[in-house]
Parts: sequence; C-alpha cells; structure tokens
Amino acid sequence: MRTILKIITMTKIRVGFGYDVHRLVEGRELWLGGIKIEHSMGLLGHSDADVLIHALCDALLGAANMRDIGYHFPDTAGEYKDIDSKILLRKTMALIATKGYRLGNADITVAAERPKLNPHIETMKQCLAEVMGCDVDDISIKATTTEKLGFTGRQEGIAAYATVLVEKDPL
Repeated sequence: MRTILKIITMTKIRVGFGYDVHRLVEGRELWLGGIKIEHSMGLLGHSDADVLIHALCDALLGAANMRDIGYHFPDTAGEYKDIDSKILLRKTMALIATKGYRLGNADITVAAERPKLNPHIETMKQCLAEVMGCDVDDISIKATTTEKLGFTGRQEGIAAYATVLVEKDPL
C-alpha cells in the first residue's frame, strides 16, 4: 500500500493600516470612495483629495511593506495634480500585485459631520470593488461623526481610517 503525502500550503496574510485627512474648502468638488457627492464644500489636495481612497492606498501599501501613497505618488509631481484617486488605487493594486499580494478584505471608516454618507456607502463599495477587481462583499465602509468634536466636528475636514488584509499564495 502506498502512503500518499499531502502537502498543505498556507496562504501568507498580512494586515495594513491607513489614515488620511483633508481640509474642507469651498469651490472644490467632494469625492469620497471614488464617487462625487453633492455638498457645498470639497476636500483640498493635490489630487482630487479622496480621503477614503488615500487611506485605503496607504493600508494596501503598508500591508505589502511598500511604504506609502506619498512615496509612490508624490504631491510634488505634476502628473498627479488633480488626478482621479481611482487611478491611484488601480496603480496601488498593481504595485502590491508585483509582490504577489491580492486583497483579502478592507474595512474603512470615514469621520465627517456632513454630508451624511450612509446613503452613498453602497455606491462607494461598488465603485471600489470595480476598481480593485474584487467582490463588493470584500469591502466594508462605515461612516461616523465625531459628535461635533475636533476638526471633523467643526466641519473643517474629513478623516478616513482603513484596515486591509492582503493574501499571498506560497510559491
């Protein structure tokens, strides 16, 4: 009788955390999670200032040990002036793929007093899933206020936090 040896391979997993903040100003469009949201103010930044996507990119890059969004897409580079952050996210996914990583899941929290984000969450999730090439169920987005405390509470800016799990199959 032959003995059959099963080799079980373990998928390598890593986690990453990202944080970003941008100031709210008049005269700019508000882009969050890859979609335009009607509001009297928008976020100030070198790109479209999509704070949610920027935190997500930082989390992905951190999980793959590839530094941060500013390293790969510096705000001193003209090519990124007013760029759609979905392009940066797509490039970030390509960067982590060079090291063999793919998204397991993402958990994102956005802190803003206004506008109310809950009506937009499903659309944001669908947009991000399309850009990242993943299932919409792999992305969680939550919105919260800071109970009128701090810069977000005073409606001076919006903050976003992202945690991701990335996976890599062994060679």
